[in-house]
Amino acid sequence: MVKRKTSLTFYGGVNEIGGNKILLQDGDAKIFFDFGMSFAMKKRYYSPPFLSPRNEKSLQELGILPRIEGIYKFDEKATEVDAVFISHGHMDHSAYLSFIKREIPVYCGETTKIILQTLSEMRRTELEFNVKDIEFKTFRTGNKIVIGDVEIEPVHVDHSVPGAYGFIMHTSSGAIVYTGDFRVHGAKPQMTQKFVEKAKAAKPAAVITEATNMTGASVSSEVDVESKLNSIVEQADGIVLANFASTDVDRLNSFYRIAEKNKRCLAVSLKQAYLLKALHRDKRLRVPDLEDKNILIFRKSKKTKDKWESQIIEQYQDKIKNASDVSKQQCELILALSFYDLEELVEINPKAGSCYVLSASEPFNEEMELDYEKLVNWLGHYGLPQYHVHVSGHIMPLQLRNVLKEINAAQIFPVHTENAELFAKFTSDLKSKTILVEKEKKYEV
Repeated sequence: MVKRKTSLTFYGGVNEIGGNKILLQDGDAKIFFDFGMSFAMKKRYYSPPFLSPRNEKSLQELGILPRIEGIYKFDEKATEVDAVFISHGHMDHSAYLSFIKREIPVYCGETTKIILQTLSEMRRTELEFNVKDIEFKTFRTGNKIVIGDVEIEPVHVDHSVPGAYGFIMHTSSGAIVYTGDFRVHGAKPQMTQKFVEKAKAAKPAAVITEATNMTGASVSSEVDVESKLNSIVEQADGIVLANFASTDVDRLNSFYRIAEKNKRCLAVSLKQAYLLKALHRDKRLRVPDLEDKNILIFRKSKKTKDKWESQIIEQYQDKIKNASDVSKQQCELILALSFYDLEELVEINPKAGSCYVLSASEPFNEEMELDYEKLVNWLGHYGLPQYHVHVSGHIMPLQLRNVLKEINAAQIFPVHTENAELFAKFTSDLKSKTILVEKEKKYEV
């Protein structure tokens, strides 16, 4: 009897940050882990909104969307993929679910389902991110999902978005571990440690790991970030403007606590408010209530309103503040203001003693694009000093090395990194053998 071989094929996440698309094949089972957008590849050809892809043919022609048979809803070929598992709700891991055949089930954490459906409701474009009619099947830590002869065990990890998971796949070739994006310096390091313990106990044949922070790593934690942010806010005489990812619940909670401590209100955007309302459906997640007296909702100046915006405005009328309102109570607020909202400063007209806090640093692989030169010009015009206070959503190099040493898999496949060769040298003395991944090449485990 011939023993079956398990194989891995990497259609994204190779020599880039994000864009993860990893196919596991075991016997007749074909399972994808993550199906994200490649921001780096897209940026080579497009500059939204004026130069954007018109259809999936354009994306495939340029190699942004890989040519894979039996998975896309726009082709007529029979379905050849049994399931897609999503590690978390960042676009570089999930956006290209938009193109998946709707008969293919998509497995993800309950929080991730809420985030993806809510973000999809808020987006006008339908080509590159639309999860309508997807058959979501949710899980939590402790569940085990069987697809063919493969048993998938999701285990929560800490990341800069709630509901993030790593996976332990029990295959005919032994266990294969996929970390997704994870860290041990965030608000919930115990979740990641539980994942590491379970991964070690599985005695894996292979681990697929992110290796994002191989250069420019910084030593900090969410506790450090909150302390630094508090120091800034308590010294500010004017408005504090804050730029942080709408899905970063840990950072939102930090700003909320700081606002309360300094007798200010936190004014969130309509988008953050709509997402917060949706996240309240997850009873295990701790997020501020929109009814809280220390939460206000900032409505930026524009003539038209989307349906979801109207819902928030009508339901929370007494909490809605426009730029004119904000201008009159500057020292009472921390205002969440994204890069795309900078023109609101014309009406707000920040007073002397105000400041701007950039509390995000990974625009390439999450949900923001940041034109730094333009940001500096706006801040300079209004005399706003800029603070950068952030902690990465990704594990640091020495911590990653220790984790991989503890898991002790036979093979390591580094993804989600631009520095795979550096990573290989950095881990060359471990018992595990590092495989430098090539895109669309099949690797037997």
